[in-house]
Amino acid sequence: MEKNTGKLYLIPTLLGDNPSLEVLPISVKNVIEHIDSFIVENEKSARHFIKHVCPQKSQPKLHLQVLNKYTESMEMMTFLDPCKEGIDMGLLSEAGCPGVADPGAEIVKLAHQNNIQVVPLVGPSSIILAMMSSGMNGQSFAFNGYLPIDKQERKNTLKKLERRSQEENQSQIFIETPYRNNKLLEDLCQVLQPQTKICVACDITLPTEYIKTLTAKQWKMTKIDLHKRPSIFIIHKE
Repeated sequence: MEKNTGKLYLIPTLLGDNPSLEVLPISVKNVIEHIDSFIVENEKSARHFIKHVCPQKSQPKLHLQVLNKYTESMEMMTFLDPCKEGIDMGLLSEAGCPGVADPGAEIVKLAHQNNIQVVPLVGPSSIILAMMSSGMNGQSFAFNGYLPIDKQERKNTLKKLERRSQEENQSQIFIETPYRNNKLLEDLCQVLQPQTKICVACDITLPTEYIKTLTAKQWKMTKIDLHKRPSIFIIHKE
């Protein structure tokens, strides 16, 4: 008799250190309570999150497989073996939603290839929350990940994204390593046209949340310290 296949639950995490049930629906807690096998980016932070959401859950019973930039592709191929044996599994991101700007996308792809049911759970996505609150074009937008580090390449990329925004009426979203946020905002003000709109959304869902949309010209006259604060940047040229 053929075994039933376990499900892969895509479990959203918090965007910062705040009470879980202020941000996550009770369904996330319910799923974590009945799952012991997880695929995670970092074992220590994953255990902290699971304990935070389900304090009574037995930590020794947890089976955690680490998925990061050092994970070999051959090793990854075995990560979903519990699902093949009929065991439900959870995929955790470090922050926000698994599979979105997140290495977990490879596991989701593997699940589809193996006919394993993928169950996405509701939770905070900094990209979507920033887009919602930007006042920019929610009908057409693109996430571009990280910009180039090289100064000239970065300048060229920003000009290209600004042109695309104007030509296609499409808002352009990107992120930066938190300790380089201030420099990125400075570059945006210098490279973009004065009337191009820039949205800065940082510390989303936290008490220190800051979301503001201004023109590049207006940002030049605005003081804000974004150093080491997780941020989303969106530009739009009309």
